[in-house]
Amino acid sequence: MERRATPASLRKRRRRITYLWVFIVAVIIITLVETGQEALLYVLATVSVTVLLVIVARADLNNPHRTAIESPPPFDDSASIADRAAASSVPSAKSSAPRGAKRR
Repeated sequence: MERRATPASLRKRRRRITYLWVFIVAVIIITLVETGQEALLYVLATVSVTVLLVIVARADLNNPHRTAIESPPPFDDSASIADRAAASSVPSAKSSAPRGAKRR
């Protein structure tokens, strides 16, 4: 029988891989500091930050053909409590009745 991976086991596997990467990077950094290779450490840090910035930039551009019209508006429930409590006392923004002149 074929055994399928559950979401929990996939998360644990990804977490283990992440911990492994963190351990490897920590060993490399400690080794470079102990051996006095600060110049190489600076170069690696600069390259790492550059790679991170490129990854973040690419992540924001995963669907460049999507326009603002196609994207749904963000869900906003900030006034949901007030809408229920004062719905009858607050005039609607879509009211078709003409407004009177402003008093000064």
